[in-house]
Amino acid sequence: MVSAISLRSLNQPHKDPCSTTKKGTYPLSTTDATPGSIPSSALALLRDTWLDSSSLSNSPPHVLLRLISAMSESAESKSRGPLGRVVVIGGNGFLGHHIVNQAIESWTTTAVFGVDLRCERNRNPAAEYRECDITDPERLLSLIEELKPDVVIHTASPVANNPKIGNDIFKKVNVDGTQSVVDACEKAGVKALVYTSSASVISDNVTDLLNADERWPLIRGDQQTEYYSETKAAAEELVLKANRKDDSKLLTCAIRPAGIFGEGDVQTLAGILNVYKRGKHNVQVGNNENLFDFTYVGNVAHSHLLAAQLLLVTAASPTVPLDHERVDGEAFFITNDEPVYFWDFARAIWHTAGYNKGKEGTWTLPRELGIGLGFISEVFGTILGKTPTLTRKAIIMSSMTRYYNITKAKRVLRYKPLWTLQEGINRGVEWFAEQDRQQAAAAKA
Repeated sequence: MVSAISLRSLNQPHKDPCSTTKKGTYPLSTTDATPGSIPSSALALLRDTWLDSSSLSNSPPHVLLRLISAMSESAESKSRGPLGRVVVIGGNGFLGHHIVNQAIESWTTTAVFGVDLRCERNRNPAAEYRECDITDPERLLSLIEELKPDVVIHTASPVANNPKIGNDIFKKVNVDGTQSVVDACEKAGVKALVYTSSASVISDNVTDLLNADERWPLIRGDQQTEYYSETKAAAEELVLKANRKDDSKLLTCAIRPAGIFGEGDVQTLAGILNVYKRGKHNVQVGNNENLFDFTYVGNVAHSHLLAAQLLLVTAASPTVPLDHERVDGEAFFITNDEPVYFWDFARAIWHTAGYNKGKEGTWTLPRELGIGLGFISEVFGTILGKTPTLTRKAIIMSSMTRYYNITKAKRVLRYKPLWTLQEGINRGVEWFAEQDRQQAAAAKA
């Protein structure tokens, strides 16, 4: 594999991608705790008993959070958790199967279940799987009552940019399906629910986002031009309103990832690689001065499990955390913390895939011309009944500035990316290369 070209980013210089992570591992993130500051007896107590909770029932949340932080600093492998019984809805999907894998490989769990509409792909032999349509409330409730999870992680959603998916499907799955998940968790006595929202919930798809954080309002109704984002925002509100609702013990939070890519990615990475395979990688739209946040899927999975852990910690305490410590009832932006110029990211992918030139021979189109060509492509696509390879939406997105401030996630969730952008690119490109090799071998057989 060719080493990648330099990625210009807001956070230069980058760490050496070869010095931090071994392939196939999920290393511990650093935290604010001081190693050795918590007695080993307390660590053992937390590891062994906190899910059942009687021994820690009088501990305030900030003490439990310090214990969790110290655990992360002091142990080596499978030290995270415990998470008890974990259900990942959408567990065979792109993000969901990464969460299942990390939960099994790097956390202490009693059982891990993947729940999906179909469970044939992306299976982990150490997990159990159940097929279920989350828009069937009775079936979902029956399943949750059967599995008896401590935590549910809800990642299921239609693909955002698939023109074949109508608004009715987005509404049915993202809003109605999420309501079914919330209802089932409440009725079955689930302790914690983590919802996969989207960073797009604060975007009107016209205005640039510069260092945006959780204080920015949701964009709803007529201001929201993408119905997918409208339904994700509506679902997020449903989940957060269910936190500590009435007599329910359910604690909830939402994760807002930005620009997910990696192994199994059918949108970002697949799309950029397809541009390379079609020989169109010598065209750039815009001046490439727009910073963009892309996030490796392993880091997004990691953030969900951190949130799940801390919700369970809170559930084990009789007191409510201080506002600045709260995970429950909160939303968190998640990125790689490496905003990068959009076309630099694409070129890094192409370079990793084998293209050994930088900007040499690149043809730069003005943004307005690109939008015009996108319109023409859409018209011909409609006439011919084919999906256009170039769209106005894609051109606008590739020339917008969209990066986020993840200080809240770093402070409250103790989140720190486990993989750099280049490491994520390497892993993702290699995964696609392996798929191509397997398809070629199957064609010859």
